[in-house]
Amino acid sequence: MSTFLAIDFETANYASDSACAIGLVRVENGEIVSEESRLICPPSPEFYFTHIHGLTWGDVEFEPTFQGVWPDIRSYFDGIDFLAAHNSGFDSKVLKSCCATYDLIPPGEEFVCTVKLARGMWNVRPTKLPNVAHFLGLDLDHHDALSDSRACANIVIAAERDGWDFTTGYDNVGERYTALED
Repeated sequence: MSTFLAIDFETANYASDSACAIGLVRVENGEIVSEESRLICPPSPEFYFTHIHGLTWGDVEFEPTFQGVWPDIRSYFDGIDFLAAHNSGFDSKVLKSCCATYDLIPPGEEFVCTVKLARGMWNVRPTKLPNVAHFLGLDLDHHDALSDSRACANIVIAAERDGWDFTTGYDNVGERYTALED
């Protein structure tokens, strides 16, 4: 079993650095060991996605920026084998963009995409987070950053229990499901 960090961002608008919430769930040896959710003040007060996640400028205007949150969350990334996210290309881009905006060094660990993992391991279709959560019997308050990252963590835990191994990219019957971000 691995040590990994499941991560989920909610964004205010189309800018990649417009994170307004982050959910983090750290897993060690198949068990969730810590969780954190933080609101983030994005660089701009423009909110286009309130209809998706329910957050407004008023909810975050007095919260710290990503630069202010980073010192509090950076330790979650220490000693992990990989990062996990559902549709990891999105969360990877947001993390890198937020780090670039504030001149922070982004984590270098690879992302495992739980969309790809669910398709490869269990042939789940469609593979939106609610679909995969339902398939695995997971609770989900979709577009709540902590709930989404917890579901993502549990997808990886289930895959590892079913034989998926990050270090080899293979499951227990020899099928290759790397699920790494392209």
